[in-house]
Amino acid sequence: MKQYFSALVALAFCTAVCAQPSRNFEIGKWIEIQNSLLRELNRSYVDSLPLDRMERAGVDAMLASLDPYTVYVPEEENENLEMLIHKSYGGIGAVIYKPDVNGNVIINEPYANSAASKYNLRCGDEIMEIDGKTVVGLTSAQCSEKMRGEPGTKVLFKVKKLRGGIEDIEVIREKIKLPDVEFAGMLNSTVGYISQTGFTEGVGNEVRKAVASLKKQGMKTLVLDLRGNGGGLMNEAAEIVSVFVPKGSLVVSARGRDSKKADYSLYTQKEPVDDKMPLIVLVDSGSASASEIVAGALQDMDRATIMGNRTFGKGLVQSIRSLPYGGELKITTAKYYTPSGRCVQAIDYSNRNEDGSVGFIPDSLTNEFKTMHGRTVRDGGGISPDVTLDPKEYSRLTYAVVTYGLPDQYSLEYVRAHETIPQPEDFHLSDEDYEAFVEWAGAVNFDYRSSAKTLYDQMCKEIAKEGLENETKASLDALKNALEMDKKAFLRLKKDEIMPFLEEEIAIRYWFQEAGVKIRMRSDEVLWKALESPLIARY
Repeated sequence: MKQYFSALVALAFCTAVCAQPSRNFEIGKWIEIQNSLLRELNRSYVDSLPLDRMERAGVDAMLASLDPYTVYVPEEENENLEMLIHKSYGGIGAVIYKPDVNGNVIINEPYANSAASKYNLRCGDEIMEIDGKTVVGLTSAQCSEKMRGEPGTKVLFKVKKLRGGIEDIEVIREKIKLPDVEFAGMLNSTVGYISQTGFTEGVGNEVRKAVASLKKQGMKTLVLDLRGNGGGLMNEAAEIVSVFVPKGSLVVSARGRDSKKADYSLYTQKEPVDDKMPLIVLVDSGSASASEIVAGALQDMDRATIMGNRTFGKGLVQSIRSLPYGGELKITTAKYYTPSGRCVQAIDYSNRNEDGSVGFIPDSLTNEFKTMHGRTVRDGGGISPDVTLDPKEYSRLTYAVVTYGLPDQYSLEYVRAHETIPQPEDFHLSDEDYEAFVEWAGAVNFDYRSSAKTLYDQMCKEIAKEGLENETKASLDALKNALEMDKKAFLRLKKDEIMPFLEEEIAIRYWFQEAGVKIRMRSDEVLWKALESPLIARY
């Protein structure tokens, strides 16, 4: 037995020692092959080589074979990485719109308390020149690049005011930080609501302050809305969990190949604001990464009722590594695990199909875990809610209206015709207002077919492939006539679905993003269903 054990130890040691030289050999082999390829191409290829484009394409393709989150960021794109991690940039703080490359830049939406807002740039204003140079002939992206810059630097605009003449406006750029907490307020006398859109630096303190403020306003129950929140910094997720659970609680653990760098556990470091108050966390398929850490930790501790739909299932941790010439590598270094031991990763990127595609981990291969109070939860596919609440279903027309950006575009038309609107709580479009939108949208070219009509069109293509047009012509013509609908008539038919989207976009132009949240909450069926659940009483 002793000899057998010694042999196993020797085999394990040999495997560990030999594996690293083998990997180093493979890396050296492919570096040599690539260098030889480039030298031969440079020497023999018929045309000059677009080296930068070739190498970038090769790097991107190589990393894409691993997972979607491991990416190379060259120095010139570092600002995009800063935006991704911190949701911040140097600029004036406004969404711009340039419908015509030979036209002016239109201020679509200035952010609240931004440089644009402070210097009186309003929705509908048109920028004609940037630092003395015309914007005619420039794309929206090119104009945006000229407007950005180091905080504290100046940019001069020649502006055609929506209501007024032409003015020269000098704006001092600021660091623009897009808020992660887009709304914090009371739904009624006892229920507070926080809508959180990201996990960038400082959001944990934002949520902590918001919860404390709402408690002073009489909050007895909190709804934390993480729907559509794609995640961000893991430590900020731990900060948010710390608001609701005892100090020293395990929030998440990470384990990777390089245990010295990748393995760690995060515990709450602060005393909670309230570790007893009933808490609802809303999630959906767009809730990912840090959102899943928060939802998973609170579920594992039986501290919150998770409601909505199953989350995205991103259980991978990324780190930033510096590269030569100012580049950065965002690389997946670990998987994370909730306090019960679950990994929520839904897609297995390490085992690809022959065609390179990936698949979801089947339910049959997931494992059971137990929450603090003994409830069963599973790994391998996001966070499953305690209470499933399906979102409202919309017609294909409504999806098309939103996807084509019609409410966003029409809001400019509305602003041009209306100098002011009431406060968001009192703002409602009239029937006449909606009819004006219908008339405007009737002239816009977009795919307004119903779902039934798209199926009909597909069926006609299949019938044509089978050569059955003549045999089915009469029936198809009758069905086509029944499915055809005038665009304006269809828009009027779906008025109740489309109207809230219009009201939201218009309110934002006058009262900024928070107003949009207030409008959106009116028709948020999932939110109001969550408040009706008897499960919140179990606390």
